[in-house]
Amino acid sequence: MPSPYLLEISVETAEAAVAAERGGAQRIELCTELHLGGLTPGEELMRRVRELVRVPVFAMIRPRAGDFVYSPEEVAHMRRDIAAAKRLGMDGVVLGVLTTDRQVDVERTRGLVKIAQPLPVTFHRAFDDVADLDAALEAVIETGAARILTSGGAPTAPRGLGVLAELVAAACNRITIVPGSGVNALNILEVAQHTHAREFHSALGTRIAYGSYDCSLIEDEVRKMAHALAGMSEFT
Repeated sequence: MPSPYLLEISVETAEAAVAAERGGAQRIELCTELHLGGLTPGEELMRRVRELVRVPVFAMIRPRAGDFVYSPEEVAHMRRDIAAAKRLGMDGVVLGVLTTDRQVDVERTRGLVKIAQPLPVTFHRAFDDVADLDAALEAVIETGAARILTSGGAPTAPRGLGVLAELVAAACNRITIVPGSGVNALNILEVAQHTHAREFHSALGTRIAYGSYDCSLIEDEVRKMAHALAGMSEFT
């Protein structure tokens, strides 16, 4: 019987993607510059990862570090990057666009979601920068995005458990809430038990230094998280 839980791991190299898959990751979020929160991967990296792993791969679509208020030229760049991700066999994309007054930019996000079709879109942690998370939840649902990656507005998901649980309940199967930031093998069970989420995201940064090429460490940490979720699924 398949596990009711899904573990997504964020990586920035092909080697890390392979290690994460070996460890039991069920989805890869592919980025560059994870220490900056993740930027759009290059075409060669997308191509290489697609060749090497079988699990779904979601590409980050983020043209620069910093805030999530983008110029028309930057949004045009995001459109081209989405087209490249589709052409190179990615299974989804991850993005987020805000307005200058810290709200979800529904119009421009909806346009990017439409361009991404039929690939699903995850609205990333730009969500945690908004002034009103409840209103932002409804706004992201309005865009047609399939998921929200969030720490519940806190610095890390383990520190935002109460809000994350409220978001999962409010989403009510209209959109998937994916707790992320600071999730690791030591706390993933706590996050799962308190939030009632079904999908979880980890960039491993709290356990393994960003940019690490020690794939044995990556594989081991992912295996511990996957094992924890598998054990929990036996009781759900």
